[in-house]
Amino acid sequence: MNITIPSNKKIYFASDQHLGLPNHKDSLVREKIFIKWLDTVKQDAEAIFLLGDLFDFWFEYKKVVPKGFIRVLGKLAEIRDSGIPIYFFVGNHDLWMDDYFEKELNIPVYHKPKEYTINNKTFLIGHGDGLGPGDKGYKRMKKVFTNPVSKWLYRWLHPDIGMRLGVYLSTKNKMISGDEDAKFLGEENEWLAQYCKRKLETKHYDYFIFGHRHLPMEIEVGDNSKYINLGDWINHLTYGVFDGDTIELKKHITE
Repeated sequence: MNITIPSNKKIYFASDQHLGLPNHKDSLVREKIFIKWLDTVKQDAEAIFLLGDLFDFWFEYKKVVPKGFIRVLGKLAEIRDSGIPIYFFVGNHDLWMDDYFEKELNIPVYHKPKEYTINNKTFLIGHGDGLGPGDKGYKRMKKVFTNPVSKWLYRWLHPDIGMRLGVYLSTKNKMISGDEDAKFLGEENEWLAQYCKRKLETKHYDYFIFGHRHLPMEIEVGDNSKYINLGDWINHLTYGVFDGDTIELKKHITE
């Protein structure tokens, strides 16, 4: 996909808000902070990319979606209705998204990394889970979770039971929750950086933009090629902004 940014516009990237974690009260505080950020960036946004784990758990039944998050959903609808494109990439906590965002908010949802050309710069954008070497346990679990038969069987659970079980697993299962992901492994050992380097063996990208690691990072992975990790909205409140020439990691300042 090709995107051209006018000189007075920018592209914004954010990831890993984990709304719902650790409880409704604390999550509501972070939800309001994120909405203030959306209100700020909509002033000059050409497009907004949300790179997954907006929710700490999300599962769509055919006629039911999770209770809550009305403020952020309403804000996304408002921004999208104003004409600003929003692109959503599912994470490991909200990978059970179906067509609710597309039908209700007119926001396309992607389940795999996607290539973009923005002002003649090439990007590979995604959440980042299950990419690169290692993490075999999660990769096996993801195959089970995304299997159509598994999703069909889960839908037979009453939503009250299904949501309670999903929230429990999301917070208690280390393989899903990613608590250990908050430790920097060193540039040579960061598995998403290794993934980027392997991709560069077959095609050049100027920027790789991912979330999932919960750490804001900028790593040179090749000649004129950089891996950006967006951090999170739990501890860092960080995001990426591309002005048409370069991308920069910034921190949202709360008042």
